[in-house]
Amino acid sequence: MTAYPNINETKELIKEIVSIPSPSGYTENVIQFVEKKLSELQIETKRNNKGGLIAILPGESDQKHRMLTAHVDTLGAMVKEVKSNGRLRIDLIGGFKYNAIEGEYCKIHTAAGKVLTGTILMHQTSVHVYKDAGDAKRNQDNMEVRIDAKVENAEDIRELGIEVGDFVSFDPRVQLTDNGFIKSRHLDDKASVGILLQLIKRLKEENKQLPYTTHFLISNNEEIGYGGNSNITPETVEYLAVDMGAMGDGQSTDEYTVSICAKDASGPYHYGLRQNLTELAKKNDIGYKLDIYPYYGSDASAAIRAGHDIVHGLIGPGIDSSHAYERTHETSLENTEKLLYQYVLSDMVG
Repeated sequence: MTAYPNINETKELIKEIVSIPSPSGYTENVIQFVEKKLSELQIETKRNNKGGLIAILPGESDQKHRMLTAHVDTLGAMVKEVKSNGRLRIDLIGGFKYNAIEGEYCKIHTAAGKVLTGTILMHQTSVHVYKDAGDAKRNQDNMEVRIDAKVENAEDIRELGIEVGDFVSFDPRVQLTDNGFIKSRHLDDKASVGILLQLIKRLKEENKQLPYTTHFLISNNEEIGYGGNSNITPETVEYLAVDMGAMGDGQSTDEYTVSICAKDASGPYHYGLRQNLTELAKKNDIGYKLDIYPYYGSDASAAIRAGHDIVHGLIGPGIDSSHAYERTHETSLENTEKLLYQYVLSDMVG
């Protein structure tokens, strides 16, 4: 029998997923990838009207249901203006700062399906020309996309097929290091998507009977606030978002354990579910950290705001430098996968 978690397999899977461009609003290709992976496991799926993917594993009890979510949509941008200087002004998709993408390679996805490459730069990049190259604000007015094509004006750009509203994705620059780190853009939340796929694979291969019918939602609009706020059945009692744990000053989350969120910007998560998760971690020798994320929201908090009568929770691998060039370690992925496995086999709160 395969040893679980198969962490090298999980890392390679995450590498594949982060390499598929999928800013919020442009997620069809990555949803198709996940759909194919589940089909290979003979897991039936369906799409919701928003384009998210749902898989349901039957349980011993169909009176109470669980739902687990992770999201495949990422940060990105959209063409705001075709500029007269032959460059593009962009508008951001998701909550991040312009300085996080300065110098980043990108792709422009045209409405006709053409993909062009470019680089996101300050207009005042050259220190040999601009005195304020280091001090100018990193904002929409000063940052632009330099297209990898011979273009000198707006007409040249439009001849390439680029127009306002085209999506712009960022090069993930994914790397797996020899000592167990994975660094890439968009580990939020594609690391968790990979973990959920591995969890489903394990349950399928072990022929595990879950205690409760369990829904897996791969949402595609989380970064803009509403990915997981629908398609929650009346029987659903517990809703667990699997998303990144945020690291920084004052945080306990690290790159080596699973982070269990007690509270974020939406308020406290359900105390009983949080206690159940921590007890499962302790009982099964799973490394974990409790934390509060001050500027954060999840699919679970979106579901609560939408009025669903559910018990909600949030866990995930610890991710360094969130919404920039992110990094985590295989032990964090491993601990997250272990806790999820124990959770889906456990009794509900109360």
